[in-house]
Amino acid sequence: MASTIEERPKTALKSLSFVPELVYFEPDALNYPKGKRIYDWVQKEGIPFRMTSSHNRITNLPGETELEKYRIAKRTLVVGIRKTLTFDTSKPSAEYAIPIATGCMAHCHYCYLQTTLGAKPYIRVYVNIDEIISAAKQYIDERAPEITRFEAACMSDPVGLEPITGSLRELIEFMAEQPLGRLRFVTKFHHVDSLLDVKHNGHTRIRFSVNSKYVIKNFEPATSRFEQRIEAAAKVAKAGYPLGFIIAPIIWHEGWEEGYAELLVSLAEALPEEAQQADLTFELIQHRFTKTAKNVIERRYPRTKLEMDIEKRKYKWGRWGQGKYVYSTEQADALRLFISERIFEHFPQAKIEYFT
Repeated sequence: MASTIEERPKTALKSLSFVPELVYFEPDALNYPKGKRIYDWVQKEGIPFRMTSSHNRITNLPGETELEKYRIAKRTLVVGIRKTLTFDTSKPSAEYAIPIATGCMAHCHYCYLQTTLGAKPYIRVYVNIDEIISAAKQYIDERAPEITRFEAACMSDPVGLEPITGSLRELIEFMAEQPLGRLRFVTKFHHVDSLLDVKHNGHTRIRFSVNSKYVIKNFEPATSRFEQRIEAAAKVAKAGYPLGFIIAPIIWHEGWEEGYAELLVSLAEALPEEAQQADLTFELIQHRFTKTAKNVIERRYPRTKLEMDIEKRKYKWGRWGQGKYVYSTEQADALRLFISERIFEHFPQAKIEYFT
């Protein structure tokens, strides 16, 4: 089993997916075992920390400009208590989002968290995991006898934080004992070793976000390399977890057919036999953006190559009266058909859960 944060020597910090440069603690978070454990680790490693009245109000972040504050915020960890235990819906991935963290350390140019989190791009982790799990149990009981799925990666990449929090391990162990409960999460990181020996009973599906080399190179800074993600996927498959891949966002770029064909060939060649299972899943999501997202992304990544030309896009209304710019029907159909055909060519037993 992978070591816990309090067992690691200081020289091992470089092996973590995320090492904060500044940490904030809500005082009450220290009354929880997880909060105290993170606090002791922060002190031991000499990481600067401050106290805050609320994880929702971090107002004194360092930095002279908006861009500087943003970059510092992405290296800032806030340890707090999740007070709102009403879960958001998470269609089409799952019935509910289970909130164990908010914010991400990666710098994916296209990410919807750029605008969803607005002025709060710092990373928050919640230490009252027992209360979060109890709330999940209530949702499971309310929907019985139907199975209830929970998505743990709606507002964060929890695998990137797992070496610090251990929260995914606790969720997996809980869900393993729930006949009607299932857990799902997706990641761009490879730090899964601490999850490989967990008793999961097949109730947790671990998915990896993959893409063409062009997309990963140009738009996914501060994430694990493609080869690292696939190596981690092989480990997960060998550990008996249900496995999935999200190809997202699918981006129309020069040479996209060759890029996505190469992606599926690479997956087929790298995955072990255990991954070529009947319930291997794929989720396909085309690139989309809002006007607000376009403005924020262009400020935060002024030299981005991400195409966000409104004139080339179709406007698609969302569920809450807000719309996004997606590819034209012709482009979307071409992307969906081409990638779907390549998936079934290499993974004939796989299931494509949706294209959106």
